[in-house]
Amino acid sequence: MSNRPVRQSSIAAPIIRRLPADAVNRIAAGEVIERPAAALKELVENSIDAGARRIGIALVEGGRTEIAVEDDGCGMGADDLLLAIERHATSKLAPGERGDYDLTAISTLGFRGEALPSIGAVARLDIASRRAGDAEGAELSVHGGIISGPRPAAFSGSGTRIVVRDLFYATPARLKFLKSARSELLAASDALKRLAMAHPEIAFSLTADGRKLFAYGAQIAGEGGRLARLGAVMGRDFEDNAVAIDAARDAMTLSGFAGLPTFNRGLPDKQFLFVNGRPVRDKLMVGAVRGAYADFLARDRHPAAALFLDIDPELVDVNVHPAKTEVRFRDAGEVRGLIVGALRQALSTAGHRAATTTSAFALGRMQAPAFASLAPRSNPFRPMARDFGALHDRPRDYDAPLVETSPSARADAPPIDPSTAHPLGAARAQIHETYIVAQTDDGLVIVDQHAAHERLVYEGMKRALETGGVARQGLLIPEIVEMEAEEVDRLDARKDEFAELGLVLERFGDGAVIVREVPALLGQTDVASVVRGLADDLSAIGDGLALKERLEDVCGSMACRGSVRAGRRLAADEMNALLRQMEKTPHSGQCNHGRPTYVELKLADIEKLFGRR
Repeated sequence: MSNRPVRQSSIAAPIIRRLPADAVNRIAAGEVIERPAAALKELVENSIDAGARRIGIALVEGGRTEIAVEDDGCGMGADDLLLAIERHATSKLAPGERGDYDLTAISTLGFRGEALPSIGAVARLDIASRRAGDAEGAELSVHGGIISGPRPAAFSGSGTRIVVRDLFYATPARLKFLKSARSELLAASDALKRLAMAHPEIAFSLTADGRKLFAYGAQIAGEGGRLARLGAVMGRDFEDNAVAIDAARDAMTLSGFAGLPTFNRGLPDKQFLFVNGRPVRDKLMVGAVRGAYADFLARDRHPAAALFLDIDPELVDVNVHPAKTEVRFRDAGEVRGLIVGALRQALSTAGHRAATTTSAFALGRMQAPAFASLAPRSNPFRPMARDFGALHDRPRDYDAPLVETSPSARADAPPIDPSTAHPLGAARAQIHETYIVAQTDDGLVIVDQHAAHERLVYEGMKRALETGGVARQGLLIPEIVEMEAEEVDRLDARKDEFAELGLVLERFGDGAVIVREVPALLGQTDVASVVRGLADDLSAIGDGLALKERLEDVCGSMACRGSVRAGRRLAADEMNALLRQMEKTPHSGQCNHGRPTYVELKLADIEKLFGRR
């Protein structure tokens, strides 16, 4: 046994210390105020909760140097100013009958009571305010945690003005985590726009380095005012191509607007969710929107939407994140189901409607090349039209009568084809065996025959599956499709599931399958192409999933490969039948990948191209 002495541990027992208030506030600032945008969000939310109807914001260097927020809210007195800069002092919570505070009944935007003291701990904070009816205002300063005031101050009207200078000057280590002034400005602008979308009844303005970036006027209450504000923030194209959302379930209601599938983007940066008036970022919403649009968009395209969820405060926890950007729902599945169902219902009401941006883009591309540098939709022939007055005339001014216009010989106008009164008009021609040109009462429509038929077949297959099964048509001569042995194995293993979808096939040796029946909706189709495509799809789906779980993908693949192909010549009655079917089929304005199935050009726009307007 060793006689070496046992070494005693040199680790001292930990000492628990109570941190001073300034250290606590600096720690809180790291959670709540991580950048200028977060500070701005807290200040503007306070203005909204104070009943402001006008909020003006001015930033210097993206908020790194200065953030100024001025509102016309209820204002504060000198005593209120002192309370406002204390941690966990807030006007957003009130005690109940028994004196307790219900943290589940949060009906305001702010509630933690940490923002102002946290900002004052790491920056130079100056607050001036005046309540309606007070003889004078009051002001107070908190610079690096040191309080000065309150003291009397001149302040016209009621409201509050807060100025934050030199953010993080008291904690230099955090300054290195700030990004460039431009990046901070973009983040601050995004935070303010989200709040402006949530509260269209309030006027917002933002000035950066002396330059006004935007000014949103207050909107009237109701759906029209909300859409106008969304259009101002998200773009007028969204306002023109959005469908209204209105649904309810139990203690939840969902409203807002969602873009048509053909109005899509490469990034999901135009998807916004607001819970009880609070802008939040939630993965649940992203997944729900993707699921609702799965029928209409390719996986790399994303829709635009602004959804407003009103829910019983007891069913959502808004206190799970220091910056109040996340929420937790008691029943996330119910919320997701409400969003998916409401979006699908709204999109179904759009019928065959397609985005107006498609036509605008087409008209822009039709401008004369010599004038390509001009603004979109401008008329390059306008100067010429001023010199030649005849170009201002409408087409009917050139209609000369073919007989003498005497009392005994009057020229009657030819009868108008009634079929042009249909929304998609009457087929007049087929171009390159790919595009159908139709005449409407006030313009023309160009239809991509393959994309349109693909959507029609897909919707028909879905309806058939919902009502008991897809109708089949037997092949007069069964078709043998040769392929690799592995592909044959995959198809043969799923033959019973394919039979439910209307495709009857079986193994034909080791290197082929024989197809005996196909879905009747496909009509005359390239059977080999459909089967080989499905074999490829099965490879991507994997063996662990049933076809019904990936029904949309499989039906979409069959519809795409089995539809009227580009290059097939159609008779006039076939073209018109396709147009009529599009008009009565939901979602026929876009194919299964989110591309438009038709482009509509108004006669007025065409006349502008030729200088007649």
